[in-house]
Formats: sequence, C-alpha cells, structure tokens
Amino acid sequence: METLSENKCFGGVQGVYSHESTATGTTMTFGLFLPADAEDGPVPILWYLSGLTCTHENAMVKAGAQRWAAEHGIALVFPDTSPRGDGVADDEAYDLGQGAGFYIDATEAPWAPHFRMESYILGDLSELLDKAFAIDPDRQAITGHSMGGHGALTLAAKAPGRFRSVSAFSPICHPTGSDWGKKQFEAYLGSVEAGEAHDATRLIEAGGLDAPVMIDTGTDDQFGDLLITEALAAALATRRMEATLRLQKGYDHSYFFVSTFMEDHVAFHAEQLWR
Repeated sequence: METLSENKCFGGVQGVYSHESTATGTTMTFGLFLPADAEDGPVPILWYLSGLTCTHENAMVKAGAQRWAAEHGIALVFPDTSPRGDGVADDEAYDLGQGAGFYIDATEAPWAPHFRMESYILGDLSELLDKAFAIDPDRQAITGHSMGGHGALTLAAKAPGRFRSVSAFSPICHPTGSDWGKKQFEAYLGSVEAGEAHDATRLIEAGGLDAPVMIDTGTDDQFGDLLITEALAAALATRRMEATLRLQKGYDHSYFFVSTFMEDHVAFHAEQLWR
C-alpha cells in the first residue's frame, strides 16, 4: 500500500491510498477518513459507494460526511467506482467501462479480467482495511449514491450479516427494468436476465436483505425515470422490511442533495454501529 496524501480533518485524518488488487488485477485508489477515536482503538466503518463517472474523490470532497463521522467516531471509506489504467477495457459512453463498474463481477469479454468490483469491495479492500488500519470488522455499514446506492443495497443483500445497516441516496433501484442496468448487464454479464441477481428490487423481493434500510430520493431528480424508486418501495412494503424511504421535495440528483441529508444518514448508521 502507498500513501498518496494525508490531511488533518475534523480532528482525524483524511487519507488517500493506493494498492495492488488481486480481484481487479490493477492498482486501485481509495480514500479513508479515520476519526480521532481511532487513535485509541478500532472504530466502526461506513462504506460510501459513488455513482457513475465518479472516482474515490467525489464524495470525499463533496459529501461533507467527515464532519458527522468524526462526531460519531466512525471511519469512512471511499472506494473507486471501477478499475482503471492501461490495458483496462473502456467505452466511449459515460455509463459503461471505467467509472461505471456497477459493483458486480463481470463474466464477459473484454470486461471479465478487471471489472470485479464486487470481489474488490467485499474481498481485497476489506482485507486491506482490516490489516492496515484501526477498523472494527464486526461493525460495518454501507451507503452510496445513484449507481453506488445500487451497489450498497445489492452488496448488503448478497453479504447477509456483513453490514449492520444500509442506506442510499437516489439509488438505481430496479436496474433490470432501466436503461441504467439493461445495457450494463448485457455487456458485463451477457444478458439482462443474469442481472436479476444484482437488482435491489429483485433481491428484496426474494428476502435477501436483513439490515435496516434508509433511502432518500429527490422529487425533482432528473434521472427519476431511470431509478424506478417505486419498484423498490413496493418490494420493501411487500416484505414488510424495516425501512425508511423519503421523497425530498425539490431536490435533484446532485451532491447538493447528498450533502444536505448526509447528517441524517451518518446518524442512522451510527445508531446501528454503536449498539
């Protein structure tokens, strides 16, 4: 692991690090905020998964999460959204290839050798954090925005017991029914049908999520027709899951929206992480 930068932040340290990933076969970069509490021993951790076109940096500098994480004594990790570098497949479109990993393990050429973000998040990066930093692996939660909201919901569903809580800002809720999903699943997995196992609505319909859920989506979200929030709401209601889904009047898909409600999300996770 290489330290790229470390800055004092709300009494803790906001770092940026790179390491070689076995899962992706590439060098990966991530951001990690450690609160001052980490000086005294392991602290809980909240994962933040970013959306399309983002890197580790977007939420790290725009979401304002460090202030609230420091208040609650929680670490934050900001992974990248895909593998990058020479020899890594890409596409001219913004919603496929580098910056658009969708937090799944690709099975189809030319994506399969490197696009293994599910294994990276749940495997490589998790193992590195456990070994190199004062992180409590038994106290984890996960959140994300847009494509990252999809990732937070689906990874939590596919790793039962791993995350104590899950939240999302404007998540892609039903990707097999959306252009933000059909295209990517056909490319990465070979078919839309294969994407059913990576669709938050389908996973919840099957009872595959055992953690409390909180979701915020803006009523003026310009990508609302691609998110299909109503499908996830119906699945949550049918399964009678412990969930809060809020439609925030007048808010859009931007980080102005995310930063406005970040305090609520960190507090939601802190309640579960410190039990």
